[in-house]
Amino acid sequence: MKRIGNLYQKIISVENLRLADEKARRGKTRTYGVRVHDKNREANILALHEALLTKTFKTSPYDVFTIYEPKERLIFRLPYYPDRIVHHAIMNVLEPIWVKTFTYNTYSCVKGRGIEGCARQVDKIIKDFKGKPLYCLKIDIKKYYPSISHKVTKRLVRRKIKDTDLLWLLDEIIDSAEGLPIGNYLSQYLANLYLCYFMHWVNEKLPELVRKALNLKERPHIACVEYADDIPFLAESKEVLHEVFKFIKDYLENDLELTIKGNYQIFPIAKNRQDRHGRALDYVGYQFFREQKLIRKSIKKNFCHAVSRLNRRKPPLDAKAYKQAVAPWLGWAQHSNSKHLLKTIIKPSYYGSIL
Repeated sequence: MKRIGNLYQKIISVENLRLADEKARRGKTRTYGVRVHDKNREANILALHEALLTKTFKTSPYDVFTIYEPKERLIFRLPYYPDRIVHHAIMNVLEPIWVKTFTYNTYSCVKGRGIEGCARQVDKIIKDFKGKPLYCLKIDIKKYYPSISHKVTKRLVRRKIKDTDLLWLLDEIIDSAEGLPIGNYLSQYLANLYLCYFMHWVNEKLPELVRKALNLKERPHIACVEYADDIPFLAESKEVLHEVFKFIKDYLENDLELTIKGNYQIFPIAKNRQDRHGRALDYVGYQFFREQKLIRKSIKKNFCHAVSRLNRRKPPLDAKAYKQAVAPWLGWAQHSNSKHLLKTIIKPSYYGSIL
């Protein structure tokens, strides 16, 4: 694999730092950090360039706080200047390099893919198994971001980058907190990179390993998608998926120093929600059946509560305001079999105008 050098000077150039400043501030121009930075904007950019040039840059102390939705997590927040600008400056150059390295079935934080791209790929996989049995292996990596090894991260970064100055800067950021801090712009891409070569191994080598282990004549059809650390595997039999689990467990534990939770499951995918001979794959906000696709129960519940409050508003909202209020959920509904749900909860006077 070709390793790339001569990147650091592009990253720390004043032009790239200005571009990073423009990107980092989008949607945040009224925040305290941006307003403070703007009092001496050009001077700050020049000072940051000098700090990176002389390698005196240090990651600022994190503001650490806890969120509880959708589940309890520690969030690490850095100041806008200089850190967020530095992260955007790095990704201005590294994003196209790393995205080319990611596999086709990696979807988290990749422009043009995301949740809907991932959901479409799951739909396609289910169609590929039409007329055949379909089983799913669902795994959960224990505390993925906090468990990420700095040593392994640096090794994986060096598989693609050889620029020693850039490696110094990336190492400084990687070592600034335990694990991989949730909240850093750079962390999203490092999290994908951490599983990138595992996903290449899954796509390219795992089927052959399973074929040999089970003494099969042909390589089994094993499909998977990755959204952050959430990776379901689908195949025609439980036997194949039990072997898959053995191989991926060994790789994740020994090569990446990660632990799979003991609550992993192998189950048949049901035809629809009435089918009692299997169940749905609950993934990226949807419940995937073989012949049906529904919104995840927690999202549906929040949708119903929001619509109920809107329907009771006095005076009632106009159609445009109503549509804006339910827009966060309409996307889920329109990409799933939710026509009956919409007719049930949306007031008839609004139904025609918002869909």
